[in-house]
Amino acid sequence: MKWIEDELRKLEEQSLTRSLQTNAPAPGRQGYVQRGQQTLLDLSSNDYLGLARHPAIAAAMNRALLAEGAGSGASRLVAGNRPPYGRLEEALAVWQQSEAALVFANGYMANLGVIQALAGRGDAVLSDRLNHASIVDGIGLSRAAHARYRHNDMEHLRQLLHKHRDARRRLIVTDAVYSMDGDQAPLAELVALKQEYGAILMVDEAHSGGVYGARGEGLCHALGLQSGVDVHVGTFSKAFGVYGAYVCGSRTLIRWLIQKARPLIYSTALPPSVIAGIAEALNLVQTERWRRERLAASSRQFRLSLHRAGLQVGPGDSPIVPVVVGDNATALRFRSALEAEGIAAAAVRPPTVPDGTARIRFSLSAAHTPEDLADAARRIERAALRLGVPAR
Repeated sequence: MKWIEDELRKLEEQSLTRSLQTNAPAPGRQGYVQRGQQTLLDLSSNDYLGLARHPAIAAAMNRALLAEGAGSGASRLVAGNRPPYGRLEEALAVWQQSEAALVFANGYMANLGVIQALAGRGDAVLSDRLNHASIVDGIGLSRAAHARYRHNDMEHLRQLLHKHRDARRRLIVTDAVYSMDGDQAPLAELVALKQEYGAILMVDEAHSGGVYGARGEGLCHALGLQSGVDVHVGTFSKAFGVYGAYVCGSRTLIRWLIQKARPLIYSTALPPSVIAGIAEALNLVQTERWRRERLAASSRQFRLSLHRAGLQVGPGDSPIVPVVVGDNATALRFRSALEAEGIAAAAVRPPTVPDGTARIRFSLSAAHTPEDLADAARRIERAALRLGVPAR
C-alpha cells in the first residue's frame, strides 16, 4: 500500500489534500457553527432557507421516530415502502405540477439512477462541462456516449446534437444552478434545442429548488419552462434542510424508474422519520415565502459588497457566491484567514473545479441577518487585503 502514501504526498505538494472538520450548531445562534472553541458565521453550508434547525421539522421527525421506529427495514420494493412515502410523493407531484414523483435516498443516487435508466449503449448523453459529479458519474456508469459541451455554450451543444443525430436516444442533462459557480443554465434555449432535436431534457434543481419560484418549485417554474422539461430532479438536503431527493415527471417515467433505477431498487428506504421531516419542510418551503425573499435580497447585497471590495465574484443571483483566487495554496490560506476572522467558508479546488480556478465558495442562508452579512463582507475584504488575494 506504499503507493497510496506516494500519491498522498503528491496531493499535499499540490495543496489538494482534504480533511474532515467537525462542526456543531452554535447554541442559540442561527446561521453559525461551533468549531472547537470558536463560533463561526457559517458561509459554507447549503441550508439556503435556514430550515435545518426548524423546530416544526424536528418535531415531525420526532413524532414519526417514536411512532414508527428508527429504520424502514428494507428497500421500497421489498418491505420498506411505508404509507408516508406515497403521501409525500403525491404532495411533491402537486407542488411540481407533474403527473408523478419518486423519492430517492439522496441527490447523488437520484442522478445515477435516472441517467442509467434513460441511457445506455447506443445512446448519447450531452452534459454541461460544469455539471455536478453525480451527473458525470451517472453518465459513465450508463455506458452511453458522453458528449460534454462548453459551459452554457448552446452553439456547441447544437453541434454535438447534430454529431450524435444517429444515436438511439439523446439525453441533455444540466444543473439549473451550478453548484460551484452559482450561475444559471440557459434553460429556455435548452428547451428549444431539446424540442428541435427530439431529445430528452433532464434538469437538476439541487441548488435552485426551494430558492426560486412562487412556492419554491425551482428555476424551471420561475421561468415558466416546467412543461418543456422531461425530468425534474431535486434534493431535500439543501433548501429543505433535511435529506433525500426527488424525481418528478410523467407517470410513464416514474413507472420506468421503479423498474430500472438501480439505486432505488437496491437501497434501503429512507427512515419514516426522514420522510416526515421532508413532508413538513415541503409545507414550510411553500408557505414561508419570506425566507426566499430574504435570501434573494441577501444574495444581491452580498455580491455587491464583495464586488465593491474589488474581489473577483462570479456572475448570477443565487446564494452561491464564489470568489476565484486561482491557485490552490492561496485558496487554503484565504480559508484559514477567514476562519481567523470568524467565518467558515469552503476552499474549493480541483478536481471539483477546473485547474487554475481554485476559489472560496460562500453560501448564504435565510438564517443570516443583513447585519451578519454586512459585517462578514468587511471581514472578507480585510482578510483578502492582508493576503493579497487577486482582485478582479
